[in-house]
Amino acid sequence: MTTGAGIPLAGVIGHPIAHSRSPALHGYWLKRYGIKGHYIPMDVAPADLADALNILPRLGFVGLNVTLPHKEEVLKLADVVSDRAALIGAANTLIFRRDGRIQADNTDGAGFIANLRQGAPDWVPTAGPAVVFGAGGAARAVIAALLETGVTEIRLTNRTRPRAEALKADFGAKLVVEDWVQAGNMLEGATTVVNTTSLGMSGKPEFRIPLDALEPEATVTDLVYTPLRTPFLEQAAQRGCHTVDGLGMLLHQAAPGFERWFGHRPEVDADTRAAVLTA
Repeated sequence: MTTGAGIPLAGVIGHPIAHSRSPALHGYWLKRYGIKGHYIPMDVAPADLADALNILPRLGFVGLNVTLPHKEEVLKLADVVSDRAALIGAANTLIFRRDGRIQADNTDGAGFIANLRQGAPDWVPTAGPAVVFGAGGAARAVIAALLETGVTEIRLTNRTRPRAEALKADFGAKLVVEDWVQAGNMLEGATTVVNTTSLGMSGKPEFRIPLDALEPEATVTDLVYTPLRTPFLEQAAQRGCHTVDGLGMLLHQAAPGFERWFGHRPEVDADTRAAVLTA
């Protein structure tokens, strides 16, 4: 914990922020472990980001979660950037250190892997190729994490191919880029399949890629968690795949920040999921 004698404050910044479930999650953990602290959602416009990061530590804040549209910009304002955040090109966790410096980290990839291992205990990352739909910031975190766990080939597709090609340029030859119209063909032989797009989210367009070539032994996960069981996951389950919803990634990525800010490593379990789902 990075605070002194005062009650530690943390929060999440974004624009907008009302949709965030992070306050319910951290509030539950604070109450569960009897920790004196507060976690506050803050709508910070891009023009005000630098001022916010300058003033919040003076008000007793020990750190922040960061969501859209600030994940990339905070890297430019941080004094210390972790290797993970630098590789991904974005940060989701800030720590206001006692020496006055701002430390930026990205725990999305670690949260993604922890969720997969919890939801699919028999998952073996080296068993075969992985397929990733999408090439945004979430995809960068997922790709970095998959490569770190030993995946030898990642088949990547995005609705605009240049964004996918940019990731291949950054991450190397283990990435194979396919056109979006051919995305269904990438599934043959894949043992890990990940949707990092917003397709299938409530209020967003449907996920329309055919899953006929999906292997029944594959582990399939969707970063979308509204709805919890997306049509993508339902179709995969109907083919016999092991499916993992996206809520666990949100929970697991939050745990390292909570530990740094409040001095206690929280447990991600069924009670935690229920608390966030019913908030």
